[in-house]
Order: sequence, then C-alpha cells, then structure tokens
Amino acid sequence: MNKPLFYVTFLLISYTGFSQAYEFHTIKDIEATPVISQGQTGTCWSFSTTSFLEAEIIRLTGKKIDLSEMYNVRNTYLDKAENYVMRQGKAQFGEGGLSHDVINSARKYGIVPESSFIGKTNPELNFNHSKMVEELETVVKKAVAETPKKYPNWKKDYAAILDTYMGKFDENSLLVTPNTSIDTKTVTADKRLTPMQFLGTTKLNLDDYVTITSFTNQPSYSKFILSIPDNFANGSMYNLPLDEFIQNIDNALDKGFTLALDTDVSESTFSDKFGIAVVPENDNDTSTILKEIKPEKKISADYRQAKFENYDTQDDHLMHIVGKVADQKGNLYYKVKNSWGTQSGKDGFVYISIPYVRLKAISVMLHKDGLIKKTKSALGV
Repeated sequence: MNKPLFYVTFLLISYTGFSQAYEFHTIKDIEATPVISQGQTGTCWSFSTTSFLEAEIIRLTGKKIDLSEMYNVRNTYLDKAENYVMRQGKAQFGEGGLSHDVINSARKYGIVPESSFIGKTNPELNFNHSKMVEELETVVKKAVAETPKKYPNWKKDYAAILDTYMGKFDENSLLVTPNTSIDTKTVTADKRLTPMQFLGTTKLNLDDYVTITSFTNQPSYSKFILSIPDNFANGSMYNLPLDEFIQNIDNALDKGFTLALDTDVSESTFSDKFGIAVVPENDNDTSTILKEIKPEKKISADYRQAKFENYDTQDDHLMHIVGKVADQKGNLYYKVKNSWGTQSGKDGFVYISIPYVRLKAISVMLHKDGLIKKTKSALGV
C-alpha cells in the first residue's frame, strides 16, 4: 500500500526539482547611466548607443554625463532626408536606425549634454514622434515627386518641422558651458564649447568602435554591409563565426566593456513583463519558460542564418549590454539595459540568455580593445 504513495511523492519531488522559478545572481555588473524611456518613438538606436557612449565615458574618465539622445536623432534625421531625396525615394525613411548612426552623428555634429538639447518643446511630456515623422515624410516625398529644382525650399520646410516638435536648433544655444565639461583643466572660466569641442573633452575616440556580427553567407573576418532596412547609411560590420561572436561579447564584458546590441524582440519568449528573453528547446514550454527554468535550444550558425533569411529574425530593437547574471542552475544571461522606462522588465533591464543572443542578435558594437586577441588580429583593428 505504501508503494504507490512513495511513487507519487517521488514524481512530485522530481517535477519540483526540474521546474524551478528563476533566481538570479550577479556575475558581472558594469557601471552605466540610469534607465530612461524613449517614449512613443522609434529611436531605440540613439537611446541604446548614447547609453553605450555614456558608459564609455564612465570607463575612460570616471565621470557621469547625461548625453542628449535627441541631439543625435535630430542630426540623423537631416542625413536621412538628404539620403532619401538624393536616392530619389529609393531608400529607407523612418524612425529606425543603427548604432553607427550615432557614431556618424557624433563625428559630423559632435555631442551635447541633455541639458543643452532635450529634444522636445514641453519638458513635461513624453517623447512622441508619430506626427512629426508623418510630416517629415510628406516633405521628402514631395521633394522627390516634384524634384528639388521645383521644390527648392524643401530643406527649410523639413527643418521647420524638426524645430516645431523637437525645439528650435540654434548652434549658439547648444554651446556647452565649462562646468558640464569633463576636462575642466583645458577650459577657462569664461570659455564655452561647441558640440565638437565638447566631444573632444570626453576622451571618446570614435575610430575605436567596431560592429561585429555573424552570418554564414559572408566570409569570416570580412567587412560587409548588412542588408537590413534600417541600414540607410550603409554602415559596415565585421563577420565572425558564431562561437567567436559570443566569445567576443563575453570577453568584452569580462574586461569591463559594455556593448550596444541590435536584436530581434518580436519573439513571444522575449518578455517585457518578466524581463527575460529565452529560446525554449520544446515549443510546449513557450508559456512556462518565462517563469520557470526550462531547457533551451542549441543554436547552430545554419539555424541562425535560416531564421534571418526567412524574416523570422529582424533588427527591430537596440539595447545596451551592461553585465551578466546566472540562474540557480548556472545558466548565464546578459544583463541588458532597455529604453522602455524603469517600469518595464526588471527595473528597466532584460536578462537575455546566450541561446537567444546566438539566434536573435543582429550585431553588437563595442570598443576594439574588448575583442579577443584572435579576432583583433584577424580583423586588423
């Protein structure tokens, strides 16, 4: 009579031991600026990469500076418009972008603190670019349809829309006061800095940042332009074998470097509610894996490539990798800073499993000194 009772008890213990609620502990935590929200905009590329640059400034100088995300956005909108019109409408135009767009903006226009350009006319309201983008698109499409010759004021009309929604762009008002500069020793008390001069005080060397990825349709260690819609600037990245791609992410974090991440967040197992992103080995675990530890799928390079080529993987969100955590079974996850506000995920962060990154990460940007020696040598950087 005791045998069936013992058997049931054994099954319950086994089930409980297999299905465990997540308990995370920190493996690596690199200092970064606080989580903020991109609001109702498609500007995650600027929020993530600006956060990445802020972390780089902390790493290089120990100083925290709140940089203006919208300064990069506004300047990139100017470049997007020029690109769209000169390509006669045969180009991407929208809110999306990639990490190199922030680097390009900084290289061309410099950077400024948030206090110098907040990017909205009412500081109390959340960011919302829906109407602005509609009006901007109307102008560039009209410029293409009528030709710039017949619509010579299109740039003026375009800039006026940016002024209306983001605040008037005045170079004089964007001069940075000395007390917001890092290297105050080189700034006299009565001197003000231009955005380019301010960039020079941060110790950021924009040539030090590289983007790496992993695809099987390109030679390993080659530099190529990835064909994705938001790559309007035709930015290039380095191609690595998948295992080496992950090794470089881990190496960078271990050395104290953060990374800007471009990834797909459309999967049902990327959860804003639970702040976790995973790839279940068994499809039947799709709903439970967000709350309980379940086996994850082993991701091969060929499987990753197939998912990308059939549009299952797309570049729909950029975030900022700032550390690592582990669950009680030893599974590792990347601690990723999101830009959906502190109410999302785990106080604004998402814990993304290594299988998820192997499958869904489009690319990462990092400082070249975060690369492993083998990769750095092969790429010649």
